[in-house]
Amino acid sequence: MNILITSTTIVILWLLANAGASAEWHRFRGPEGNGYVPGNSELVTELGKTTTAWTAPLPGRGLGSAIVIGDKVFVSAASGPEQNKLLILCFSDRDGSELWRRSFWATGRTMCHKKTCVAAPTPTTDGKYLYVLWSSNDLVAVDLEGNLKWMRGLTLDYPNASNSLGMSSSPIIADNTLVAQVENDSESFAAGFDLHTGVNRWKIDRPKMANWTSPVTMQMDGKVIVALQSGKGVMGISPSTGSKLWNFSNGASTIPSGAAAGDTLIIPSRGMTAVKPNPLGGEPVSLWNQKTQKPATASPLIMEDVIYFTNSAGVLTAADRKTGKRLWRIRMKGPFSGSPVACQNGHLYFFNEEGLGQVVDITGDIGKVVSEFDLGETILATPSISQNSLYIRSDQTLWKFSAQKE
Repeated sequence: MNILITSTTIVILWLLANAGASAEWHRFRGPEGNGYVPGNSELVTELGKTTTAWTAPLPGRGLGSAIVIGDKVFVSAASGPEQNKLLILCFSDRDGSELWRRSFWATGRTMCHKKTCVAAPTPTTDGKYLYVLWSSNDLVAVDLEGNLKWMRGLTLDYPNASNSLGMSSSPIIADNTLVAQVENDSESFAAGFDLHTGVNRWKIDRPKMANWTSPVTMQMDGKVIVALQSGKGVMGISPSTGSKLWNFSNGASTIPSGAAAGDTLIIPSRGMTAVKPNPLGGEPVSLWNQKTQKPATASPLIMEDVIYFTNSAGVLTAADRKTGKRLWRIRMKGPFSGSPVACQNGHLYFFNEEGLGQVVDITGDIGKVVSEFDLGETILATPSISQNSLYIRSDQTLWKFSAQKE
């Protein structure tokens, strides 16, 4: 029997293979890195004591989001006066009980601005192993039972790769390669690591400037590529080789990361700019620029054909993804460091720095805050969504919100 494999068939198979993974949270800002996860239509729309499924105490500081794999929830942390004890914690998704923890001593610098911490990056996973990067440039791979697979002390190989404020870029997995930005004002680079051994598959020099953005995956010619953002702009690369595919040279933010929808990349640049990669290389095609649309610390969220972002005044704006034109805006209670998230239940989820959770109903002509819940702790992390549940962490506590208590 002959089977005709077309590009359409490959796309369908890819979607089917990733349908199960879309219900889980495997990286910073969700399955596509833009804050949106399909499904989860029964996620709670009211935050409060009645929807708090469980809370779990955390033994160290951390800003990275929770990673959810099956019936396990993982977070990273750092403890001690100098935050040099690095922690990976695994909790039961059923009741929040701690299943295991693993600790490592930092091999690199742990100096950070007091607002951030050594466990600022969000871990990532391929479903079999958890990959964790800390601001000390220690990179660890463990299996889901906490057994060490490999560890890289990147500062031992690259002694000047650090800045005085702390690093926060979150690694991602693309084309069976772990991609990380280790960008700073001295020994600045990005690298692709072998998932099984941790050795470099490639390493490229990057602009010498402090940068806290994370790599983003997007489509180009039907293939997954990685966009690396810095103050100089954004460069599209092949995740397996690190080779440059295109370059946007008009500058970009070094704090909020861009977000992609298919082959369109939304960049916090001169306000907000949308580009589409040019398969022939060089500068990408500019689709639009809106100078008044300026995301603050939180990265923009893309949900279907709408972009949502908050500015420095705590104003939430909804903009058309195809034109960048404002659809509506409302004032919220900020400021926000963590980025918003959403699923297919018609609501957005925010947590401000003071720990106030806010749920915004976007099913009407204009967004409306329909629920507020004060968690009573400083929250700088981005929430996670998985299996109709919402997860958020502070330095002291991990929360799970669900429609029904376990």
